[in-house]
Amino acid sequence: MDTDVLIVGAGPTGMTLANELLMAGVSTVLVDKLSQRSDLSKAGGVQSRTLEALDQRGLLEPLLATGDHPVTTGHFAGIPLPLHSNRHRLPWRSVPQVVIEGFFEQHLAAHGLHARRDHELVGLAQDDNGVTATFANGVTLRSRYLVAADGAHSAVRSLLRAGFPGQPGTLTITAADVRLSGVDPSTSHTWNEDGHWAALFPLGTDPQGRQLRRLVLGGPGRSLPREIPVTEDEIRHGLSTVFGTRVHLLELRYARRITNASRQVEQYRHGRVFLAGDAAHVHLPLGAQGMNTGMQDALNLGWKLGAAVHGWAPKSLLDTYHAERHPVGAAVLRNVRAQSLLMDWAGTRDPDVLAAREIFTAMAQLPDVQHHLADLMSGMAIRYPMPGTETHPLVGRPAPDLGLGPARVHELLRSGHGILLDPADTFARVAGPWSDRVDRVGQGADTEPMLIRPDGYVCWAGADDLEPALARWFGEPR
Repeated sequence: MDTDVLIVGAGPTGMTLANELLMAGVSTVLVDKLSQRSDLSKAGGVQSRTLEALDQRGLLEPLLATGDHPVTTGHFAGIPLPLHSNRHRLPWRSVPQVVIEGFFEQHLAAHGLHARRDHELVGLAQDDNGVTATFANGVTLRSRYLVAADGAHSAVRSLLRAGFPGQPGTLTITAADVRLSGVDPSTSHTWNEDGHWAALFPLGTDPQGRQLRRLVLGGPGRSLPREIPVTEDEIRHGLSTVFGTRVHLLELRYARRITNASRQVEQYRHGRVFLAGDAAHVHLPLGAQGMNTGMQDALNLGWKLGAAVHGWAPKSLLDTYHAERHPVGAAVLRNVRAQSLLMDWAGTRDPDVLAAREIFTAMAQLPDVQHHLADLMSGMAIRYPMPGTETHPLVGRPAPDLGLGPARVHELLRSGHGILLDPADTFARVAGPWSDRVDRVGQGADTEPMLIRPDGYVCWAGADDLEPALARWFGEPR
């Protein structure tokens, strides 16, 4: 073997996974077909659950120190959710994808892991013991496992001939990183009577302190083939159509066309090959859910691959990656399709759509509705299917802010181990044989007993049957 795990694709998903494997002490090779890291900000926000995960790895504070990354108010279908930023301990932040990739690249390099670039995958074969990957530059690498994090046009997915059902793209919209003048800071989504619309999201400031924004334009006549370049004149015309003469383009930094394709791979696992991020699911970029869902795919998979490499993974552990993450991806596709319908991406001004949006907008002012949508969009509503979900409200969910306080729990998770909260010191003897994989925290935790996986999800809670849960998630005892 050249390495334990080969990751194809050095975007946010691939680099998040590389960090998880690095922390687990697993030899990893990270490759990418690009000759240098992309400077395109394909996503612009980090959700609450992803921020929690970064905090659990000790990465959140240094990431936020890289620049001005303001807290942002969420939206659903362009309808503001004012209560969104107060819903969770770590509210959404405006952190462009290009910043996240640069941060991870430096972090991994500081630990000796550098992406191998100019590696375009052209061949893939696997057997009972490993995976052989062949690249256009003549390099061949052999690994125990391979993870596809190579984006929407995944070469790995194509070579696997993996089923990728869903809806093809029927129209395009334009997304651009810009500097503008004349913008009302409270402006997020704007429509005109002809169906043309614009969405604006803050991207922080550039090194000169100038405000950057993500601009998205759509409406009648704006759906052009993806290969046609986006010009400054096109952006200016789109701005004038929606805003008139009050908003002006000062600088166009990057632009692309995005389709409304919505697809999800049928299986996230193919033997020793796993698919994650856009290689597994594609959809319209709403709420940065593509990037965040991909990073959370990596967080779910990383510790499980580490367990498999180190030899203590229960037989079914790697299969739980598909069982847990496929429903999450499917739920994201559903909410994106619902948002695109309510937003009237094509600018049809269909009376039925307008009526549905009017009613939904009124409902979205209710606190309970806002809280539900905030949990849905932030990743905090995730509940993985696992034994115990039928009987205990905490099992399958992210570890709550209880007992030790969130900061202390997050510090404990930085070891990459599981955590057993044992406030009455009841389970010291039972948990002892797993002490190399599970850190037990005794008196001082003002909560009921709880077992937390390395990815921060509760996998057991209560007072009975701890030993089967330890074996299910952490393998045979020493």
